[in-house]
Amino acid sequence: MRNISEKKRIVIKLGTSTLAHKTGKLNIRRMTNLVRVISDLHNSGREIIMVSSGAVGLGAGKLGLPEKPKDTKTKQAVAAIGQCELMHVYDDMFAKYSVTVAQILLTKAIINNPSHCDNFMNTVEKLVDMGVIPIVNENDTIAIDELELEIGENDSLSALVAELSRADLLLILSDIDALYDDDPRCNPDAKPIPLVEKITPEIEAVAGGAGTSLGTGGMSTKITAAKIATNAGIDMVIMNGKDPEKLYDLFEDKDIGTLFRAQ
Repeated sequence: MRNISEKKRIVIKLGTSTLAHKTGKLNIRRMTNLVRVISDLHNSGREIIMVSSGAVGLGAGKLGLPEKPKDTKTKQAVAAIGQCELMHVYDDMFAKYSVTVAQILLTKAIINNPSHCDNFMNTVEKLVDMGVIPIVNENDTIAIDELELEIGENDSLSALVAELSRADLLLILSDIDALYDDDPRCNPDAKPIPLVEKITPEIEAVAGGAGTSLGTGGMSTKITAAKIATNAGIDMVIMNGKDPEKLYDLFEDKDIGTLFRAQ
């Protein structure tokens, strides 16, 4: 039994591939459905914290760029444009269901500073108590080292947010159904792995490769996130975000995606 239905505080990470078309522009239909289902889960009494990618991708799409920029200065500028667009859309969509959202921008320096960490945790706790959904993203206009080294992907950030906010579950929505025993984009016979009790070298070996041209993460970054979450005592699920209705199945303890058991 998965017992996902018993989870109350949920961190939901939304990847760029879930939020946007390949053009980088918003997938309005999918975002509309995601916001509706997340609002419904929130109304059911669950405490939702979102970690949203998409700022650089949406900024690139708004500017008509064919792909994510390579140089740091352009990434920073594009992120500033995309972050404004992203939060405007979230605020407008959630307002239709009388759900209030709040923006929190983080950097690695903030996470590594104990006093700043306390401030973040206190803010999240208060927002959740007030019935607000915090939406967290990395501050890509400031976090230059993360942009240049590409270690600032939001999979790991979502796991750290889950740990700091004492979440019961980390849910990563991506463009793949689950962790597979091989790359399903190359091997049509690849089989999904529904449950990972422990992250072994064999599990790490089947994960690899980059994500989409507008995103930064691949399956390997999700395994890194799973290590952080499970070592902090938090279950993690990877599932496809293309059909938000499947979130209902997940919270009815049906076998959706891959569940990584907390250690």
